[in-house]
Amino acid sequence: MVIQCYGLSSIRHTSTTSLIKLKRFKSKLKDIVGVIFLYHDQAHRILDTETGPGVYETALAYTSALRMADNAILFKYLVKSIGIKMGILPSFMAKPWGNLPGCSGHVHVSLKTKDGKNVFAVDEADLEKGRANAQYEDTRWLSQEGEWFLAGILDGLEDVVPMLVPTINGYKRLVGGESFWAPNAVTWGYDSRAASIRLITPPSCPPSATRMEVRVPGADMNPYFALSVIFLLGFRGIEKKLAIPVPPVKDLMGDKSKVVKLAMNLEKATSLFMKEGSVARQVLGDDFVDHYGGTREHEVQMWNEAVTNWEVERYLELV
Repeated sequence: MVIQCYGLSSIRHTSTTSLIKLKRFKSKLKDIVGVIFLYHDQAHRILDTETGPGVYETALAYTSALRMADNAILFKYLVKSIGIKMGILPSFMAKPWGNLPGCSGHVHVSLKTKDGKNVFAVDEADLEKGRANAQYEDTRWLSQEGEWFLAGILDGLEDVVPMLVPTINGYKRLVGGESFWAPNAVTWGYDSRAASIRLITPPSCPPSATRMEVRVPGADMNPYFALSVIFLLGFRGIEKKLAIPVPPVKDLMGDKSKVVKLAMNLEKATSLFMKEGSVARQVLGDDFVDHYGGTREHEVQMWNEAVTNWEVERYLELV
């Protein structure tokens, strides 16, 4: 799982590539890094700078799904706690600034058998030329089960967006689309960071590291909900032996009319989530969808009642 955050206060305007400016905050970052190293070796890559002033990224080491969600929550709590102690507020808000890229919460997933074999990896006999019966060239080094799993995510993605993007602000990040590393459509592709589902297979990684990266969530996601729905969609795909519903994103560049866009606000996303017969209801059950969907409807109602600074600045004198 890859989580990005903004270090708010004086490091807001730090360049993403300036080592000189970064050195100004060395003591603060050192404390955070030190704690992460003590954090049961769960940080795989430590605080590298990312796409935007003051944005930092950490990749958490992979483990079982439940432990991964625990680690993500604990990591965010630790970073905030240490940052506040040092006089800064690390934030995992998806889109703190309107004119800058947001903060992502990309989720890498794979399945393993009881004996440790990666279910998504092709058999050894297929390593040289890939799987002969693959649906697309991009899935030749993905197992049949992996192909069904990918199809399951894509088939249900439009109906489960509130599980991946739960806040009003999270959809502001998606507005920028792939140009801001925030894919907002039912898309996939081999090693494609422009797609909502990035497929990572040989030859860009060893077979044991074959996986999928779900790039829709922001850093404000609930990791328990996000991981749960990703796996439930994937298992549904395997159970139904679904075919991948759309070609890879590289084949859609010339005709974007075939691209299915995801909801661009929480109200629309919640409506699709709660509709009768939605894929969300199929994999999560009516009780959960009605309860969680109700909390998202309440969030929308609170937003609709709010008067923002933008409204005051635009209309107070104008009208």
